[in-house]
Amino acid sequence: MTNREQEILLILRDNPLISQNELADQLGITRSSAAVHITNLMKKGYILGKGYIVRDDAYVCVIGGSNIDIQGVPVNQLIFHDSNIGVVKHALGGVGRNIAENMTRLGLKTKLISIIGDDLYGQKILEEARQIGMDMQDTLVLKGEQTSTYLSILDETKDMAVAISFMDICDRMTVDYIKSKRHIIENAKFCVIDTNLSPEVLKYILTTFTEQRFLLDTVSTAKALKIKDVIGYCHTIKPNLIEAQSLSGISGDGEADLKKMTNYFHELGVKHVYISMGKKGVFVSDGNVQSMLVPPSVEVVNATGAGDAFLAGIALAYSKDLDLITTAKWGMAASFIALEHEATINPTISEQRVMEIIETKFA
Repeated sequence: MTNREQEILLILRDNPLISQNELADQLGITRSSAAVHITNLMKKGYILGKGYIVRDDAYVCVIGGSNIDIQGVPVNQLIFHDSNIGVVKHALGGVGRNIAENMTRLGLKTKLISIIGDDLYGQKILEEARQIGMDMQDTLVLKGEQTSTYLSILDETKDMAVAISFMDICDRMTVDYIKSKRHIIENAKFCVIDTNLSPEVLKYILTTFTEQRFLLDTVSTAKALKIKDVIGYCHTIKPNLIEAQSLSGISGDGEADLKKMTNYFHELGVKHVYISMGKKGVFVSDGNVQSMLVPPSVEVVNATGAGDAFLAGIALAYSKDLDLITTAKWGMAASFIALEHEATINPTISEQRVMEIIETKFA
């Protein structure tokens, strides 16, 4: 934003009904120049509409996948290469969408840039967003296309055994579409991004909006490799151990190995690294502070959405400018809430519940 634009915004906040002639006289410029500045502010998203309604609410932008989750859970021990008696459930999913929903439920104003079909599943995703107050007006809806589907099979311990991801529609999210949402990305307090997007789109976003802070969810080992060459543009990354090993080329899981991994990412430009190690905890690093945080014991009902909640917890902590270790604890607390519910997203997750767990589990 230019100095003149900042000056105009201050005037509009005090007097949103001011005419362009009055604005021009107050600034000592021509009416046509004032009109140009107003137009530019509208394009950049600082002015929302008639009456010069100025955007005040800070928001976080999530760019990533949305899909329907189909989950199977066996009644007894999971037997491969055989038919297992169990329960099949349908739920809304997608890493980006899940993170965005968790963030919304945690009280963060959230805009989701995603892509869905105009089928029943896509309409359900939009309706759910409206009900919880998540902004999806910048999501691309494709006519005649099928919304992405994620099929997972859990084992008898409720941990994921195998999954199939059908997300071809994500490749229809183009660089040109992202360009049309430039003002949304630039004006966000920070952005969360997942690797369900195409390599071209991921590279464009990270190398174009270099002034923005990006929090990356690597999603899976295969998808994480899409971003290997540009991962240094991310402010924060949250891989699991296998993904971190694959991206860094460093094996092992000892403290020395983890420090080497995080230092590798720091040398590329990443500021904060959170390596998820399941029940063992989370290894965190900002280059100066490097620590393994071991979680208290927790009863696991469903582990599927823990990672999504963890990143949402980090986002909530970032919105409060908390330090690295405290931020990691907020992420872990959010993941605890996810683990205790049978659904991928625990509908009771909230900032208050996160704070309660911080006080009781991490005291």
